[in-house]
Amino acid sequence: MIKNYFKIALRGFWRHKLFTFINIIGLSIGISTALVIYLIVHFDYTFDKFQPDNDRIYRVVSDFKFSGDVFHSGGVTGPLADALKNEVTGLQASAPFYDNSSFTAVIPNGSSKAAKFKNQKNVIFADKRYFDIFPYKWLSGSPKNALNNPYQVVLTAKQGKLYFPALRYDQMIGKQIIYDDSLKTTVTGIVSDIEQHTDLNFHDFISFGTMYLNRNIKGDIEGWGNTSDASQLFVKIGKNIQVGHVEKQLNGLLKKYNPPRPEDKGNSTVLRLEPLSDVHFNADYSSYGGHIASKITLYGLMIIAVFILLLGCINFINLTTAQASQRAREIGIRKTMGSTRMQLVIQFLGETYVITILAIVISVIAAPYILKAFADFIPAGIKMNVIEQPGILIFLFLLSLVISFLSGFYPALVLSGYKPVLVLKNQAVNNSGKTRNAWLRKSLSVTQFVIAQFFIMATLIVSKQVYYALHKDLGFKKDAIVYIETSWKGDQHRRWVFMNKLRALPQVENMSMGAEPPSSETMNSTSSIYTDGKKEIKTNVQRKRGDADYINIYKIKLLAGHNFYAGDTLKSLLINNTYARILGFRNIHDAIGKMVKFNGENRAIIGVVGDFYQASLHTPFRPIAIMFDPNNSLTLHIALKPQNADGNDWKTAIAGIQHAWKEVYPDDDFEYHFFDESIAKFYESEQHTSRLLTWATGISIFISCLGLLGLAIYTTNQRTKEIGVRKVLGASVTQIFTMLSAELVWLILLAFVIVTPVVWWAMNKWMQSFTDRTTISWWIFAASGAGMLIAAIFTSSFQTVKAAITNPVESLRSE
Repeated sequence: MIKNYFKIALRGFWRHKLFTFINIIGLSIGISTALVIYLIVHFDYTFDKFQPDNDRIYRVVSDFKFSGDVFHSGGVTGPLADALKNEVTGLQASAPFYDNSSFTAVIPNGSSKAAKFKNQKNVIFADKRYFDIFPYKWLSGSPKNALNNPYQVVLTAKQGKLYFPALRYDQMIGKQIIYDDSLKTTVTGIVSDIEQHTDLNFHDFISFGTMYLNRNIKGDIEGWGNTSDASQLFVKIGKNIQVGHVEKQLNGLLKKYNPPRPEDKGNSTVLRLEPLSDVHFNADYSSYGGHIASKITLYGLMIIAVFILLLGCINFINLTTAQASQRAREIGIRKTMGSTRMQLVIQFLGETYVITILAIVISVIAAPYILKAFADFIPAGIKMNVIEQPGILIFLFLLSLVISFLSGFYPALVLSGYKPVLVLKNQAVNNSGKTRNAWLRKSLSVTQFVIAQFFIMATLIVSKQVYYALHKDLGFKKDAIVYIETSWKGDQHRRWVFMNKLRALPQVENMSMGAEPPSSETMNSTSSIYTDGKKEIKTNVQRKRGDADYINIYKIKLLAGHNFYAGDTLKSLLINNTYARILGFRNIHDAIGKMVKFNGENRAIIGVVGDFYQASLHTPFRPIAIMFDPNNSLTLHIALKPQNADGNDWKTAIAGIQHAWKEVYPDDDFEYHFFDESIAKFYESEQHTSRLLTWATGISIFISCLGLLGLAIYTTNQRTKEIGVRKVLGASVTQIFTMLSAELVWLILLAFVIVTPVVWWAMNKWMQSFTDRTTISWWIFAASGAGMLIAAIFTSSFQTVKAAITNPVESLRSE
């Protein structure tokens, strides 16, 4: 019986090749989209799921409230880790570690030249407590004593092979590694690498005690008043212990050793436990330099997958029910021969399943190419290998069942419900049946148009906001500016030598020494106190460091006062307009000469500059103080002259800067950043969203148009004789085309009316995250409706025009 069903299905597919092709292509596009999105979602949601008892592991993080502003830190105050051991109950284990930004590792090699490995990231200071929470397989050495003493280090297997490629793991024990020319460590253990997805990709574990012998790090971890993102703490709570119980004890401990002062009224520090499963998704806290996923983005991806699959299923239902009358005689004969309705339902669902399987095969072949095409959008590490990832097979199997049921169940009920007596009298599809099926097709078509127009409108609005953000006047110049971070290990003299070499380059217009540029992901804040004679105004201020040329290079407007002079830069500062208003100055000129205390040191306000965005348009203007500090001014800001006609000046300038760098800093890697590119990175998420919506729009329009083409072919075939009669009676080609297209226009207009308020509401909610945003213009809705109408009419016109110009003699020949 199954073999017979299969033969019947193949004959039907071959008889209706075009409709079968449309169904397979529509479903395969939807399944390919769903498969790629499944790989992305599965990838992000499996991070650190392999860790034992991962549901009881938490990171201790800090939330600060200061002058009404809320700040977040993934770090904690240094002494907390030791204090909680004896004073906090409910903890099964705790693991502090210090996450250093990067190291240069040198491997001594006797009389031969030492091997040097620059910019080694994922190097942390830890002890055996880390391995109590995050267990590793030890290939050599023991967790009991590997990190007990200062200047010991444990390596992962891959890192060990990088440093000592010719040695076995046991031979690596006792070897020396020198970090940053100062930390001379001895290898005491080798652990296996983590092959699963994790944010904790550390590979060099230097003993925790080494930090206290390092002057640069020691200051970060001493004192209850200091909190550094680098100072991390993970805890594992006991079974049946409430998170709130532990958090209450931690905050009590913080108040005990760092009690609030009267002048801190309104400010607070709160410790809380962040679940391990949240580390991969929470951008408010430090991420160890890895990929931070967005749950909102993942939910959006899943919704897109559902919509595009739904479009494919709608095409299948529409085309199958439209062909119902053509299979009526077959159904009548099969019922007369004894087939039950259940057998017919099974047959039609089986046919749907065969088409779904063919679509899945195409999708599996296409998925790797789609991943490659979106390599710059999707996270690194996502791959597709059916053998190594059995979950893909399970997903595809479940997806095939769902699609087959959604696509085939209703058509199977319609087809199997025909009565043999009516079928054999050519009365199988009565008027009520026609009306019911037509109503369903119209409803499903409207749904398709709603989805397609939603994507069109959303794409236009997101693109408009991104364009607005990238082209808005941000309060500073961003073009033709390069900034370079010099080594903190270099002395001030070398920095001046480097600057003098750059000034000699003909392509360099101006130069400044400072810290981060005006708009940066790096936020450097401090507290300030201003006394106006009546009350004390305490404010959290964003601190920018720069010399006299800083505001000149970035064309930041000076509204009052003057710029830095050579003699007053160390005791003076510039403030922005927002800061002046917070201090109570209605006339910004009155702020000139006033004294503000920063970290116990008085500085004089010498000028007020215009407001500029310190980060993306997501954040409002904040109070800013620009001051010059030569000891912490490690970044050079270089303004380049305009490009010449051949457009090679900037390339020549970068080559000259690199040559000067190698002369002054021969042991350091050369890195530079164009400021406008750094600004664009603020909106990478929105740009990815725009690109994703563009693809979703294209796919949805393509699938919808495929379905329209199929329905147009069916409709014109069904109305061939009607068209012939109308032409004989004098109807023109235009009138015939208008008649055939009128219903389509009304369906698109109905979809437009439904989707417009939904898009307006949804995109208004999305744009609330921007403090400065563009308007949602009326033309976006008009353009999307008109675009959908033109695309639909253009697609259907291939068939409707053909039907309208056909000679009526041919259509009426059989009458």
